[in-house]
Order: sequence, then C-alpha cells, then structure tokens
Amino acid sequence: MTVWDRPEPPPPPVPLDRQQIIAAAIALADEGGLGAVSVRKVAARLNAGPMRLYGYISTKDELLDLIVDEVHAEILPDERPGDWREALGVLAHRTRQAALRHVWLADLLGGRPTLGPNGMAVTEANLAALDGLADIDTVLRAVATVSAYVTGAIRREIANLRAERATGLSKREWQRAFGPHVTTMLATGRFPALSKAVHDGTEVDAEASFATGLDWVLDAVAAKLTRPPA
Repeated sequence: MTVWDRPEPPPPPVPLDRQQIIAAAIALADEGGLGAVSVRKVAARLNAGPMRLYGYISTKDELLDLIVDEVHAEILPDERPGDWREALGVLAHRTRQAALRHVWLADLLGGRPTLGPNGMAVTEANLAALDGLADIDTVLRAVATVSAYVTGAIRREIANLRAERATGLSKREWQRAFGPHVTTMLATGRFPALSKAVHDGTEVDAEASFATGLDWVLDAVAAKLTRPPA
C-alpha cells in the first residue's frame, strides 16, 4: 500500500465538557423545541460519539435538568432588590424574559422543584424576599401563589406565540379572520358579558398584561403579610 493509498488515522476525540453539552442542548432546544433535544443529537452537534456523552449524563431527563438549571442562571438578578415586592417582581419579570428567549422553558416550569444550583438559588431568592415578614407557612403559600401566576401567564403567552408561528397569522390577523364568526355569535344575545368585553374592553400588550396581573397578585400577598396588632 502506497502512502497515497493508506487511509488517514481517525482524528483525535473532540475536547468535551459538561458546559459544552449544555450549550449544545440549549441551542438545539432554542431552534427546534424540546423534541429536537436528545443525547444523540447533542453528540452530533458536538461532532462526538453518543457514548462519550454518557460519561456526563445517563438519560435525556438528566440533559433536560441541566439545561433548565442553566437557564435559571439568567433569572437571578445581579443584586438583591431593596424590598420584598421589588424582589419578587424582578424575579417574575426575569423568568418571563428567560422564557421568551427559550420558549421551551414554558413546558418545564411548574412541576417538581428544580434541584440544580441555579434553580435552588432562584427558590432561595424568592423565599428570602419574604423571610421574617410572616410565618414560614405563609411565606411558602405566598411564593407558591406568585409562582403559579407567573407560570400560567408565561404559558399562555408562549402558547399564543406558538399559535402565531404554526398558523402564520398574527393576533390581529387571526382576529380579522374570525371576526365575522364572533360578530354573528355575539349578535345572538347569548353572551352579554363576553360582548361587553369584546366591544368595551381595553386591549393591552402581553408585557403590560403580565405586569398588571403580577401587581394584583403581589397586592394579595401584601394583605397576607400584614400582621394584626399585638
């Protein structure tokens, strides 16, 4: 066999670490959603064999745990805000912003607690905002209530964004397309409250709607934190 016919040796393995795996998985999820993420696809993205990744992760669930925790680092503010209301508000808005950057996050919010270091730091920040302002059970319920609102509002907003992408219709275009049907239904008189909402309600954008709802939830939390006089 001549030197020209002899096959070249395989290239050495690509350097690999956990942070590269996480970055590749997040990029895949951002491009194609959670369905685009698998150990094999991440390995291909990194030009590595799947078996090399199993030295770092055992299952896809572990891979998802890692990317969720990585995005939770984006939620943590650089500095702790001054009072409890500002602290919870900043965390809520930063959660929404992270979900808009990584829409797949909406599918993984609201389940069991995230136990990675960044997820636990976010939980700590929420609880610390109310520490000493009420008994621990009240604090836990308050944080859970705010979290439920934030998760629900984000999922609704992301669902609308996905609908726009799936149909190719903006919200305004969708309203125009179904406007005649809605007008016909409201004209029956069967839906007076809905008719009033459609004709008299003020439409606001998603960010303003989120902020208003969050303020109402925080008002309710404030009422529960008010201790009766001794």
